[in-house]
Amino acid sequence: MFSPFVIMYERLISKSYSHCWKAVKYAEDAGKPKNLWIIQEMTHSINIQGSDDLSVGDDIDALLETLEKKKGPSYQSANSSASEHRPVLYVEHRNLNPETELKRYFGARAVLGDQRSKQRQRQFHRCTWMTVFKETWPRFSRPGISMSLVESKDGIQRFTFEHNRDYQQVQFKFLDAVESMDPNNFVVLLQLNPYHIDSLLQLSDVCRIQEDQETARDLIERALYSFECAFHPVFSLTSGTCRLDYCRPENRAFYLVLFKHMIFLEKRGCPRTALEYCKLILSLDPDNDPLCMLLIFDFLCLRCREYTTLIRLYEEWEVHRNLSQLPNFSFSVALSYYHLSQQEDISPVENQQLKQKSNVLLQNALIMFPGALMPLLDLCTVQPDAVVSSHAFFGPSSQIGQPPALSELVSLYVGRCHSLWKEAGLMLWLEENVRKVLKRVDSHDPYLEDCQNKRKQRYQSAPRNIHRHVLMSEIKEATATLPLEVTTQPGMGFDPLPPLDSIVSYIRPERQNMGASNESTLSLFFRSLLPNFNLQRPEDRQEVARAGRELNQEVNRLMVAMRDMLANIQFREPQWENNHERDEEEWD
Repeated sequence: MFSPFVIMYERLISKSYSHCWKAVKYAEDAGKPKNLWIIQEMTHSINIQGSDDLSVGDDIDALLETLEKKKGPSYQSANSSASEHRPVLYVEHRNLNPETELKRYFGARAVLGDQRSKQRQRQFHRCTWMTVFKETWPRFSRPGISMSLVESKDGIQRFTFEHNRDYQQVQFKFLDAVESMDPNNFVVLLQLNPYHIDSLLQLSDVCRIQEDQETARDLIERALYSFECAFHPVFSLTSGTCRLDYCRPENRAFYLVLFKHMIFLEKRGCPRTALEYCKLILSLDPDNDPLCMLLIFDFLCLRCREYTTLIRLYEEWEVHRNLSQLPNFSFSVALSYYHLSQQEDISPVENQQLKQKSNVLLQNALIMFPGALMPLLDLCTVQPDAVVSSHAFFGPSSQIGQPPALSELVSLYVGRCHSLWKEAGLMLWLEENVRKVLKRVDSHDPYLEDCQNKRKQRYQSAPRNIHRHVLMSEIKEATATLPLEVTTQPGMGFDPLPPLDSIVSYIRPERQNMGASNESTLSLFFRSLLPNFNLQRPEDRQEVARAGRELNQEVNRLMVAMRDMLANIQFREPQWENNHERDEEEWD
């Protein structure tokens, strides 16, 4: 009997190879064993339908469901137990496709429409998991990005993206376009290099600012497709053992593309798919978490009702990451336990335990972060009663006395998650626990002093990855709390707040003087007043000093001349003739 890999290889070289490969991958992601019968039955079903009829071959979910029914409940129980033993950051290939989630809501016919009939005329493109090539995109040719394996140690594989020489030249042209501050230059650059990553990122931000969400999302998907075509053969999206160093600029673009794609998916109404991308980004560097995905992980779990996933991450990471010190996890885990207690298929005893657990966690969150209550009620358009609003614990002093980093975290949570508290029954549950907290405050519970000391000692300054996350999230409540050293820095959408220890692979050459046509407005102004003014960069220090002295002398002479001119300006009253008979039409 042949091995599954032999049969899969035979099918891959046949006419229906794409469907067999997709079926095998779906079986692998669903936790099904890669046995011989899986591949045989799938390929047999495809052969029965014929290579020209793609209706069954495309609906892999329906095919897998049919196979599950044939195997019986014993196989389904084994599948569920296998999913429980997967890592918490396990990524499923099929959940990276938003159509999988949309088909659950609206059905395959409503989502796909007439796409199946169009697939017969489409040209062949590489099979990708994160996005699908669109016929409206320019013809794909490798832009010059590749991925290499840097290190493999202790089961962890470290990769990095690399730019060839041609791509580096395009990158230099892109930096010139950024300095010009003209979006038309990005359009021209993309016409010549339609899959240049940073240009796609920057132009996507421009389209988003102009409220062209569809084009902005399409540009991000094009960048994602370009990255996926450059993956190393060993690089895996699902294993959770592949790492990318954010300190390398070539890798940072991949992080940013994934993050922006995740945000678009959540706004599109696909929170389950967005959660899968969140886990993917977090798995690329879980120790450093350069984009601070832990600040949005809870929100996506609550949006798609993956309460057990959030609780599991909290229990596994609390020991070494102190997730309870983040306001979003402190409140969201309590909210998850509350939602679990509202399920109908649990026993009364389990319901009581979950409800008690949610009450304790919510009270602890309110005591640890009292400054979050009033902004949360304000965004939910709920007016608190006089007992709560007049109490000093939840009053204005609780917000004013917060450390800067804590204000940033609380504002981020409230601005992002306030809509989750508008569900029926949540405000009554919140009100009940707020009253219990006030009783604990009045009785001088020792836990209050412990939390107060923690707030004073911690949260003095937020790390750089939190600032980066706030900038990219663009939540106005949190953006307003950013420190001046962050807001005063020039921010670029293609690389917000780059790490201070960046690893530079290649250096941009010094720009030659291109004449007055490429000079700044200030330079042209000085040149119009001082013909001898020249803004060139000398190569040695002596010339730099001499040029600086000459520039200062020229500017000083200009300022003296302008002061003399202003001092000699005299205003005189107009002399009107006493001619009352002049024609009024002279004023017209």
